[in-house]
Amino acid sequence: MPVPLSILDLVPISEGTTAREAIATSLESAALADRLGFRRLWFAEHHNTPNLAASATALLISQAAAVTERIRLGSGGVMLPNHAPLMVAEQYGTLANLHGGRIDLGLGRAPGTDLMTAQALARSSAEPQAFAQNIYDLQGWFSATGSSHSTPILSAVSAGTDVPIWVLGSTVNGASIAGQLGLPFAVASHFAPDQLDDAIRVYRDAFTTDAPTAQIKKPYVMAGINVMVADTDEQAAREFTVVEQMFLDLLLGQRRKIQPPVDPETLDQGGRRNPMLRIRAVGGQETVRAQLNDFLARTGADELMTVTYAYDPAVRARSLQLLAEAWF
Repeated sequence: MPVPLSILDLVPISEGTTAREAIATSLESAALADRLGFRRLWFAEHHNTPNLAASATALLISQAAAVTERIRLGSGGVMLPNHAPLMVAEQYGTLANLHGGRIDLGLGRAPGTDLMTAQALARSSAEPQAFAQNIYDLQGWFSATGSSHSTPILSAVSAGTDVPIWVLGSTVNGASIAGQLGLPFAVASHFAPDQLDDAIRVYRDAFTTDAPTAQIKKPYVMAGINVMVADTDEQAAREFTVVEQMFLDLLLGQRRKIQPPVDPETLDQGGRRNPMLRIRAVGGQETVRAQLNDFLARTGADELMTVTYAYDPAVRARSLQLLAEAWF
């Protein structure tokens, strides 16, 4: 069996379209991913970003669950400092009750936005110890008793759902937390590759089953990778300029929606290619399969979380179909 492939969706909004249209497109992609055999589909949490409509992850998950049957659905992730932990437990416990245990809860410490917006959202601490305590409480609310460890008199509707919790991170700090808590680790190498190898090593070294939060018996790593599959390597390289322009806009402070693809040579000029996107599998089916296998050989990942941006929804759908054919 090949290593499972999953999908991270940020619900990108293309130039000339609306958030409503972007959400509709993402739900169509969810139904397609379900049919194609992807393991899970996660929605990321971002705020104050005009080119992304993924801000209310629980709502997106609920809508995606309604149009799918098999695929696991979750958050990649809930940025816990933006939320009251009890509210997160209630939302994701409700999702699990509604949708037959197909729900994952990925948790991160980053705000998923700028400082001003983060201050407006902040509901809990991002400090490592507080983050770990909040995870411990969340597991309590998902347990059979429905009571957290720090506030045992509270009982949540999430009782007995046992929603799987993942720790998201891009550095050795997040990796260490995941390992010490005995939880699966999703590493954000698709946009933060610098500490990839160290983070995976630290996670595996720190992993323990002795923590009261431990929910797996051995380390489990899911690594993010940018993917664009097309009929030819040249076509894929051109389509990948969509995400390259997006990251260039971030660097330049431009607040634009997702732009159409351009000639890759225009991005080569002046060294405008972004090293943040160097973890990638871009090309035709054979090229992408080889690149994915190389990445697996490097990381030993147990699962890959693919990230695909496209200006044209048909291009993204084609990429998912070609990827599934090549891999499964």
